Amino acid sequence: MNSHKLLLPASNNKLYTCAAALERLGADHVFTTTVLKTGNNLILKGGGDPDLTIDQLDSLAKISAKIIKNVDTLFVDESLMDTLHYGEGWMWDEGSWWYAAPISALSVNDNCIDFYVDPGQLGKPAKVDYYPRTSYFRFVNNSVTVNDTVDFKKFKIERDWAGRTNHFTISGEILDTATTDTFYRNIYDPALFAGTIFRELLETHGTMINNIRNGNRSGDLNTIALHQSDSLIYSASNLMNESDNLTAELFVKAMGISKENPGNWKDGIDTVKSFLFEKVGIDTSVIRIADGSGVSRYNLSSPDQLANLLIWIFKNEFKDVFISTLPGGGLDGTMEERLESFGTMIRAKTGHLAGVSCLSGYAFSPRYGPLVFSMMMNGFVGSVKPYQQLQDRICSTLFHD
Repeated sequence: MNSHKLLLPASNNKLYTCAAALERLGADHVFTTTVLKTGNNLILKGGGDPDLTIDQLDSLAKISAKIIKNVDTLFVDESLMDTLHYGEGWMWDEGSWWYAAPISALSVNDNCIDFYVDPGQLGKPAKVDYYPRTSYFRFVNNSVTVNDTVDFKKFKIERDWAGRTNHFTISGEILDTATTDTFYRNIYDPALFAGTIFRELLETHGTMINNIRNGNRSGDLNTIALHQSDSLIYSASNLMNESDNLTAELFVKAMGISKENPGNWKDGIDTVKSFLFEKVGIDTSVIRIADGSGVSRYNLSSPDQLANLLIWIFKNEFKDVFISTLPGGGLDGTMEERLESFGTMIRAKTGHLAGVSCLSGYAFSPRYGPLVFSMMMNGFVGSVKPYQQLQDRICSTLFHD
């Protein structure tokens, strides 16, 4: 019904992104983070790795600290991709939520601070721990531990995103019986975030840094350390299982890298659309792709077009690789609490924004064989739950009717 109607796909947009990345970049593609030395300066150069960790930065710091002990300036270089950190059509007030983390070629820890919160003494602030341990941000804790829910004030951790700072305010109330809760909040200026952590790690290994700044240097550059990511398929699995927006956008920008230009959304999206038109046969003149993740409300697609992509993939040589990235019913990621009795018999990508709920994927029916489905529901008010339940019932009929 209405299979050709253009609707907001939300994270179903990631189906386009993942398929294009596997076809254009390849499942074995890796992202390289590099430390370069020029004179008494160091450059930490990002390679677009969506999964760079603090431990991996520490490994780079250990190697670098063996080579240089006094650094004039540490440059943080995100020039492999442009410095437009937010996508077209992203809501201005997404604020500090993890899913709206800024996009940079030099990213670490998902460009987020992980806050771990426990109740404190009654009447006192909550106990707050955080990761990574860095001076890059600061917070004020105005929360209160309480023993009842009368006039309960919601617990919040908010960054001063409007002021473009990394100052966080913790407010609201927490019950004294609460267990540990985790809050992920994004930061401002991801390259400088990574660079500051790298500087602090270098200093723990005995190398002193006088200055740190954004930018790069030309001239006589020597690579002294590098880290290569796991293959792209690892990141693709994270992209689809956890619906990771940062990964989606870094994939798009990676597809937009050329000799003439750094990776950017326009060229990356053109690459995605070229793949869809030339390989899949989708008329890209009648859809709109504004980003890789589906966060943008400028995206428009139809169930028919998503289904056509999934059919094409099923006939393609990377079918098994692609399907393996999709979460199974009740197993993991965004499908962990949906279609729990079906396991890998249903592999699907969810999509959710306010007023939007989508589910597209494969059902391996014992009665009908492999089936492709795409359900896109837009324009509702209130809870998404009834729409998700309807989608799950429709999927169940593919097996039982």
